[in-house]
Amino acid sequence: KRKKKESFFCVFGLSVVIITLLFSFLSFFLSLSSSSPLLSLSGSYLARKSSSLFFPLLYSLFPSLTLTAFFICVLQIKMMMMPVELVLLLALSCVILIHATSLGNVCDQRPKKREHIMRITEFGAVGDGKTLNTLAFQNAVFSLKSYADKGGAQLFVPSGRWLTGSFNLTSHITLFLDKDAVILASQDPSDWQVVDPLPSYGQGVDLPGRRYMSLINGHMLHDVIITGDNGTIDGQGLVWWDRYNSNSLEHSRPHLIEFVSSENVFVSNLTFLNAPAYTIHSVYSRNVYIHNVTANTSPESPYTVGIVPDSSENVCIQDSTINMGYDAISLKSGWDEYGISYARPTANVEIRNVYLGAASGSSISFGSEMSGGISDVEVSNAHIYNSLTGIAFRTTKGRGGYMKEIDISNIHMVNVGTAFLANGSFGTHPDSGFDENAFPLVSHIRLHDIVGENISIAGDFFGTKESPFTSIILSNISLSIKNSDSPADSWQCSYVDGSSDSVVPEPCPELKSFDSDYGRAEAL
Repeated sequence: KRKKKESFFCVFGLSVVIITLLFSFLSFFLSLSSSSPLLSLSGSYLARKSSSLFFPLLYSLFPSLTLTAFFICVLQIKMMMMPVELVLLLALSCVILIHATSLGNVCDQRPKKREHIMRITEFGAVGDGKTLNTLAFQNAVFSLKSYADKGGAQLFVPSGRWLTGSFNLTSHITLFLDKDAVILASQDPSDWQVVDPLPSYGQGVDLPGRRYMSLINGHMLHDVIITGDNGTIDGQGLVWWDRYNSNSLEHSRPHLIEFVSSENVFVSNLTFLNAPAYTIHSVYSRNVYIHNVTANTSPESPYTVGIVPDSSENVCIQDSTINMGYDAISLKSGWDEYGISYARPTANVEIRNVYLGAASGSSISFGSEMSGGISDVEVSNAHIYNSLTGIAFRTTKGRGGYMKEIDISNIHMVNVGTAFLANGSFGTHPDSGFDENAFPLVSHIRLHDIVGENISIAGDFFGTKESPFTSIILSNISLSIKNSDSPADSWQCSYVDGSSDSVVPEPCPELKSFDSDYGRAEAL
């Protein structure tokens, strides 16, 4: 009987360890799937959904499972002198608990507080709007590096107008702008460093060759915070817009903020004005949190874009107001053969509670530079107004890549030219090296619970013969069209299929071609 009991405890203990181990491996696989192009085809959607339901349950049960298995292993040690399970269990506990802290909704993350604070004036900066303070910012960042092993430090920018050229940040730093603090970007191109183009683009976006470095930069950093008491960063972009319009740029225009290959980045409680090109650009980065920001440029500013998640994962944009000359929020992932080769998608993005305006572009756009892929995006509670296009999906032959598993809901549009645009022949190529047979995949796009007022065109969906757009799901959409006498002209479709339910005005036949069975998109 004793041997039977010992065997029972042994089998039961090993079973608990094995089952918990399997859960850990499943969790790890699903978390990796969002950043791996191969795994994302099968796992990232499940990871995003299950992380809010299944894994919290697992983690809540894990202490009791650990305690039970621990006593079982103690019994086994006493009876059979087999500590292997205990060692495995302790190691497994570390793996799962560490992994548990990395999962969850990126919008629920909060920045750290810094105990050490230094003022920019301690480094000789003068806030008169005339004195160039680039060296002061550079010296301040260099000095704050010494606090990296002490939890980092904060660089405090008090009220004043602080003129500067481009400068780099460091890890474990908080850049804090006081209420009346304004960081002014220099209008002299010589105050901006020139850097190589991004590898997923192969060249600058405006011009071939190199590009101006952004005003505030982070390269291969982690734990970086840019925040304040509603301070302002003004790019003074007019001179750059004039150079762009007059074809007198020497290099592609700079952005206001850019993070490259960085993680755990927070930008909040700030106002951004007059970006030369993009306002906030996160590229090859993960865990990017943008909260409570205001970004404005002139409606006439050429191709200015607000927030651009680019080949980045785990991105949250919320509680923000963005009004730009071109696009308000634009998701990207590389350009033609360069983006295909770099193979870094944009995935797991949440956009919620935002107010967006885009004078000559789209309030929310996907592409057209999307060669690394864009997937698993949720947009909810967005107010779109005074925009040429509300929501746009842009791509063209030669892009490759994909746009899939995108859910957009609870949208209110007012004064919008075209509510929905999906164009398979949009955009240019960086050079002649693109693959004409690299056809993009556009599939599994869900648009639902959307209301529009004073809309000119409900939707234009133009796929291509070689790569039609598939599984476009429309439901519970009501759009008030300006020219209500001809509702049939409100939709135009070609090379697209999908389903619709409770959509006004009634969409084109191609968007009623099958019953909705959402499933998952597969790669071409």
